Amino acid sequence: MSNWPGKFVIGLTGNIATGKSVVRRMLEHLGAYTIDADALSHRAYAKGAPGYQQVVDNFGKWLIKKDGEIDRSKLGNLVFNNPEAMAQLEAIAHPLVRQATEILIKRSIQPVIVIEAIKLLEGDLRNVCDSIWVTNAPEEIQIERLIRKRGMSRDQAITRIHMQSSQSTKVAVANIVITNTGSFDTLWKQVNAAWKEIVPGANNAEPETITTKQPATSNGEYSAKRGKPKNSASIAELITRLSKGTRKMTVDSVMEEFGEKAYMLIELDQKIVGLAGWQVENLVTRTTDIFLEEHIDLKKALEILIKEVERASSELQSEASLIFPMNELANQEQLWKHIGYEKRTPETLGVQAWQDSATESLSAGNTLLFKQLRQDRVLRPI
Repeated sequence: MSNWPGKFVIGLTGNIATGKSVVRRMLEHLGAYTIDADALSHRAYAKGAPGYQQVVDNFGKWLIKKDGEIDRSKLGNLVFNNPEAMAQLEAIAHPLVRQATEILIKRSIQPVIVIEAIKLLEGDLRNVCDSIWVTNAPEEIQIERLIRKRGMSRDQAITRIHMQSSQSTKVAVANIVITNTGSFDTLWKQVNAAWKEIVPGANNAEPETITTKQPATSNGEYSAKRGKPKNSASIAELITRLSKGTRKMTVDSVMEEFGEKAYMLIELDQKIVGLAGWQVENLVTRTTDIFLEEHIDLKKALEILIKEVERASSELQSEASLIFPMNELANQEQLWKHIGYEKRTPETLGVQAWQDSATESLSAGNTLLFKQLRQDRVLRPI
């Protein structure tokens, strides 16, 4: 068993573009607490964090950007082409990631923990895992994903794939192998079956699809609950209709999005009247989709919806909540202030991981709203 009484730890690994993060997100939907160890390694040498000065001392001040942060692009170009430099960086980051992982596991409330790491099998984290899961995909599919999602050329994709340790070696030591050839439905079935296998009596019952046929009224009882894949048809219909067709969603596209985010549904008298699409990544909550019926109590519905996202985020130990509302919803300043949010720009957030999340999600036409959820951050500045 793992080092933590009452916890079952899954170590999740696999080579680039095999779907590790999608599988981690699925396990989170099923009730696990998940940790992205590779994202934690970036936090380990953020400005002021424990590994910052060590990285500067080992690799030089030329890596420091104008804002004082280490330029991860420059550092990546250096270590990816230099095994000795990579070993030096790992010697700095890995012990700090292990410490942060222990903190997160100890304060988690979930009995199943998932640690995703590209080099899980090469480091100490392997020794704390009760079960090793490996995602696998044919090389041609890996190449196609890297070209489509990361803009690489075919030669660049092949080079990145071949730079990593053998996928067959990982598969050989796995307790569970998840084959990801692109079908979300097939992938979900594999993950669900494996979850049942390691969590005896796991409750996988999901609510039936919520109907949206009857018009909402301002009277009645509001409630919020987390959406499940079986709600995909209702989610697709609501987003397509309330976006006036600018976001044409299908059951398949919603199912695909479940590999990246969660949906919180708001109901009025048990009928869906709105939703928020959100995720917690690198201990930061990002709510990028909010859709609400026009004829409901906006203040009440939005407050319940966002508070439930925050509650679910707190279970995932999120440090900050970022919301990116569009158009009229963004102008409801008093309403956002009432539930604790303020307009900000990414550069004013102060924490590199928060800034990175804000910059990644902020686009033309939307606004950044910010609320800090907890003070006791892991790998905090020293």
